[in-house]
Amino acid sequence: ASLGQLSTDQLSLVDLRAHHLDGPRPSKEAFLHAAVYRARPQDSAVVHTHSTHAAAVSCLADVDPDDVLPPLTAYYVMRVGRLPLLPYHAPGDRSLEELAERTARASHAMLLANHGPVVSAADLASAADAVEELEETARIHLLLHGRRTRPLTPEQVAALRRT
Repeated sequence: ASLGQLSTDQLSLVDLRAHHLDGPRPSKEAFLHAAVYRARPQDSAVVHTHSTHAAAVSCLADVDPDDVLPPLTAYYVMRVGRLPLLPYHAPGDRSLEELAERTARASHAMLLANHGPVVSAADLASAADAVEELEETARIHLLLHGRRTRPLTPEQVAALRRT
């Protein structure tokens, strides 16, 4: 669904095991959202997109799977932070569920290989802001790919995480 055109009557209600409770039939990836909610009960929103630049980065071979994107901007560090890359699973492959839940315990954002980002936050606006920041940083990363960059230093990153 287009997030800009989404209305509440288009939303599916599922439980924490992704069992359909109400509304339209859920996406075959509802289990992914449920896994993140189980791992992060403090969060009330999970956004998963197939955004162009993040999906492109998820296809790159030369990324660090523990933290895919370098800390290129302060806002990326503050809104996203660490971005682990999960191995490829076909859309709807439930074998991703346990890995996604385990990953979400340590990181509110993850990138699914050859697929796209998943981000959770305390509310929908914050999750949408974070996934938008992730997409823009992926775009910057691709624009700079193959060129020498000057990411933020570990000290600068640590200072931003304290704010």
